[in-house]
Amino acid sequence: MDYISYKTKYANKQSVDKQWVVVDASSQPLGRLASQVAYIIRGKHKPDFTPHIDGGDHVIVLNASKIALSGNKWIKKTYTTYSGYPGGLKRATPKEVQAARPKRVIEHAVKGMLPKNRLGRRLFHNLHVCEGLRIHIQLKNQPQ
Repeated sequence: MDYISYKTKYANKQSVDKQWVVVDASSQPLGRLASQVAYIIRGKHKPDFTPHIDGGDHVIVLNASKIALSGNKWIKKTYTTYSGYPGGLKRATPKEVQAARPKRVIEHAVKGMLPKNRLGRRLFHNLHVCEGLRIHIQLKNQPQ
């Protein structure tokens, strides 16, 4: 009988090897950094990429407060949030968001590049953004 003797292997939760990747965001363009981070979180850099599995790595982004935006984006770009109530529309520039919460700019950019479904919401938990150089990761099974 003439048939193919190999089968495509798909990754599953048990076979995925999750690593930790540290990225320095100082003076890097926001969009380029976010697309690379989303690529790693999704797991597309691995040879056993499976679209419906959380097979990506955990990414730690350092120096979130030193991110770069080109042109007048610090002033002209707007982030819009709506609470659902009348008059609940809020707009903020990246400069205002950066002053209040430096992590939020990178988180917003990466979240927009992940899938818009349950998998994307689960993948977003693999992103860890730090404002400066210090890393503080609380593991679930360890006491404080």
